[in-house]
Amino acid sequence: MLQGIRNASQHWLGKIILTIIFALLIAGVGIFGVEEFFRGGSSNRVATVGSTPITTEQVRQAYQNQLQRYQTQLKRALTPDQARMLGLDRQVMSQLITEAALDQKTHDLGLAVPDASVIRAIHDEKSFQNAQGQFDSQLFYQTLQRAGLNEGMFVREQRSVIARLQLAEAVSSDLHVPGAMREAVHRYTTERRAAAYLMLTPSTAGQIPDPTDEELKTWYEANKSGFRAPEFRSANLLVVDPEAMAKPDAITEADARAAYALNKDRYGSPEKRTIQQIVFPDAAAAEAARKAIEDGSKTFDAVATERGTDEKDLTLGTLTKSELFDKAVADAAFALPEGGVSQPVQGRFGTVLLRVTKIESGTVKPFEQVEGEIRKGLALARARDAMETTRDAIEDQRAGAKPLTDIAAERSLTLVGVKAVDSQGKDPEGRKVADIPDPDTTLPALFRAEIGGDNEPLRTKAGGYVWYDVTNIDPAHDKPLDVVKDGVKAGWTAAEIAKRLQAKGRELAEKLNKGETIEAVAQEVGVNPQEAQDLARNQARDMLTADDVNLIFATPVGKAGSAAAGDSRAVFKVTAATMPAFVADSPSDRQITQSFQAALADDVLSEYIGEVQKNAGVKVDAAALRRALGGEY
Repeated sequence: MLQGIRNASQHWLGKIILTIIFALLIAGVGIFGVEEFFRGGSSNRVATVGSTPITTEQVRQAYQNQLQRYQTQLKRALTPDQARMLGLDRQVMSQLITEAALDQKTHDLGLAVPDASVIRAIHDEKSFQNAQGQFDSQLFYQTLQRAGLNEGMFVREQRSVIARLQLAEAVSSDLHVPGAMREAVHRYTTERRAAAYLMLTPSTAGQIPDPTDEELKTWYEANKSGFRAPEFRSANLLVVDPEAMAKPDAITEADARAAYALNKDRYGSPEKRTIQQIVFPDAAAAEAARKAIEDGSKTFDAVATERGTDEKDLTLGTLTKSELFDKAVADAAFALPEGGVSQPVQGRFGTVLLRVTKIESGTVKPFEQVEGEIRKGLALARARDAMETTRDAIEDQRAGAKPLTDIAAERSLTLVGVKAVDSQGKDPEGRKVADIPDPDTTLPALFRAEIGGDNEPLRTKAGGYVWYDVTNIDPAHDKPLDVVKDGVKAGWTAAEIAKRLQAKGRELAEKLNKGETIEAVAQEVGVNPQEAQDLARNQARDMLTADDVNLIFATPVGKAGSAAAGDSRAVFKVTAATMPAFVADSPSDRQITQSFQAALADDVLSEYIGEVQKNAGVKVDAAALRRALGGEY
């Protein structure tokens, strides 16, 4: 290409063309910037709702969070294809567009959330609280780090979340559930029925003759899927697990004591202080209040009352130093004596005066008492740190075509030999195959792989790795009729019995509808009639299944019907239907109201959000969405 440019530049026409090309290049860089120009001028926005953007990073973060939630619930990893089938991309974009619509509306309405509300919400979040239910700043920062967020980003997001919730509550709270709806629900849930019935058991069908070969073959062909052998696979699994590789005895006492010194708070109860705080608009106001407290003209409580600080906002709580969100406040509070009042402190959300009303001394367990726990923790941490080195070394051996059996023998690692397993983790006898690590992740990978394939190792939940080689594949196949003849005969016989009972049940129901008594038709087939009182929808009773009961509710009073009941069949006649009167504002009515208010609120809020989106306008860049999700969609 460069040679072509040099050749073209020797000709007058080529010089003109090259001048135009380079002029366009310079203009493009000037307009879009170097990076954007060479990316085709693509925008960082995936979508916009009104003037509120949804960025590529927001989409990626939300998608990864949703994917992680699904994988945690399913207890296995999801491939891009599986994620697409579950509609994760659509769920994420719908959620982000909804949030952007509410953000746009809160901006239009001028809604603002004060710092105190944001701090309170963060302190109340269970994910940031320790076992005692108290805010743990270390846990807070660790959680943010794992989520790929910094403090500023998280606080901004929480401010937006609170504003959205306030708007949503204003739109959907205190909704009235119509009386007609409440009465309809009352009728449906409180109606009770009575029925007379009899049960036609398999013996009622009479003697079933043996099927002919042709009948067996026909039934087998129609129900062949029930006699299909699943695909079975054999494999070798090389397992590298950090807990198995951890060697607590290799941890020196010096290392254990150093870890103990760095984490003493973890092995006991740290010092706690009951701290009160008054917030001022500026440092001057705080200093004036401090002087008034010093000279005795005002008390700390009097200053709090003047500032409009109630008891709930005055006392931060009884906290450890690490539980205080603001480092400046924490340092000042833990430097005070009991009963002492601080100098003005410039905190993250304003200037404050602090008072410590109580100090609870901390306690620490001795090293000897926790030495074993420390050694185990350090050994596990080192084993996890060594995982990547071990992985790279095994991958180098795999690249040299060394079998997993040889690698396992050389490194004294666990090798699991799986003789035969189906996709559900069962062997040919239907028993669960043991020793497969993380089966929810490993089994799908085994059934995607090919014999001799170059497979990437799987990461386990414990932080280790699993390498796998498929050694044999026995494809799924239909079992021949000769092999499953007994099962086919049993299935054909059961189908014949059900067919005869269905015909007999229809015949007896017709007789009941023509006026014959339940006793008469029961005597005809040699069974005893039964009575069922106080039947409720969706609830089985005696020999009646829930489906039988629901069919009784679908049948008019005085009429008869028939329904399957396991391997038997029920023939019934509805004898009565009762229903208590609807009483508005009764306990049951209030319960119905409470149950349906949430559903109505969801409907109203959905309609409101849809209207906001319609008025603001929603634009989605499909190409940017594909780029944000790695081109998988």
